[in-house]
Amino acid sequence: MTRKLLLTTASAFALALLCFVMIVQAEDVPKVIILKGSPLGAVKFDHAKHIAGKIECATCHHASKPEKPMKAEHEACTDCHTKVAQAPMKTKLQAAFHDPMAKKGLCIDCHVKKAAEGVKTPAKCTDCHNKANG
Repeated sequence: MTRKLLLTTASAFALALLCFVMIVQAEDVPKVIILKGSPLGAVKFDHAKHIAGKIECATCHHASKPEKPMKAEHEACTDCHTKVAQAPMKTKLQAAFHDPMAKKGLCIDCHVKKAAEGVKTPAKCTDCHNKANG
């Protein structure tokens, strides 16, 4: 009986700790991010929607690169990628998301994949880029 009580108590404590960690992490995560700098207009990136879509953080927040070590686990894209790539970085901001013609790249590849799965996702440049966003 004591062993069962101990296991139940330990399980309840572990569950409470997990919930606490998730709440603390959720408070630190921005819900919407405005990505500025594109001549087509800023992108209003719904961070919360992407997280809810079960997209892994590491998809965008990739591993640290030796030429520019990360200062935090989840840095903003613009902490390393700038409009014009500055040494030691080789990838400019636009290329961090997609190629110049928006035919392939991080965002486009995922959107094409999700569309093929039947998920409604932005497909045209202006579905993401909008001058009213900032």
